[in-house]
Formats: sequence, C-alpha cells, structure tokens
Amino acid sequence: MNDRETIMEMYRKYWNSMITKDLDGLRSMMASDYYLLHMTGVKQSAEVFLNGLSNGTFNYFSADHDDIDVAINGDYAEMTGKSRVVAAVYGGGKNSWRLQGDFTLRREDGNWKFTSSKASTY
Repeated sequence: MNDRETIMEMYRKYWNSMITKDLDGLRSMMASDYYLLHMTGVKQSAEVFLNGLSNGTFNYFSADHDDIDVAINGDYAEMTGKSRVVAAVYGGGKNSWRLQGDFTLRREDGNWKFTSSKASTY
C-alpha cells in the first residue's frame, strides 16, 4: 500500500474504531499531541475525546464514506473525509449527519499518525 492508500485506510479504521469504541485502536492512530476541534468550536485532547467515547457522550453507529481526499508533502499530510454518519452525541437522540473531517497527519517512526481533526458538515 502506498502512503495515500494507507491514510485512506486509516480514515476508514478511525470510523470503525469509533463505532466499536476501540479506544486502543484509536490511540494507536493518534499522535501524542492529537486534538479534535468539534463543530461547536470545542477543542479536545485525545484523552478527553476518548473518555467521551467510552462514557457514552459520543455514540457512533455507522459511517458510510462518500469521499476521502489526501495530499502528502514529505512527512506531513492533510486528509479530508466526507461521511454519512449515524450518531447520538451529548445526550441527544440518534441522528444522521453528513460529516466532514479535516485531518492533519505526521509520519512518526515510519508510521502515519493523526495530529488533528476538525469536524464540520457538508
């Protein structure tokens, strides 16, 4: 697999890990300085976000991917994924969203790691 395919597969694995609440799997894809910027503008570290996933603040049920675009520049990359997601978050009911994730990545010890993600809709 080339770098572009590897990053695209990471995005699919990221969503699958969120659906199955595989916290170790998610941690393995995140750099130590990873953060998530929610649509609400709230910025969360990896551990705060993963805690919300484990305690039921964030519940993801499915993700169907419409588009994954990757741009690589040496040991850095940007990836935009567009997915139709079914989720229940912050105590709300189960809903469907067209979510866009704008990710940054860095190659560390030969492996790609997510350094940030910004959530929005499309």
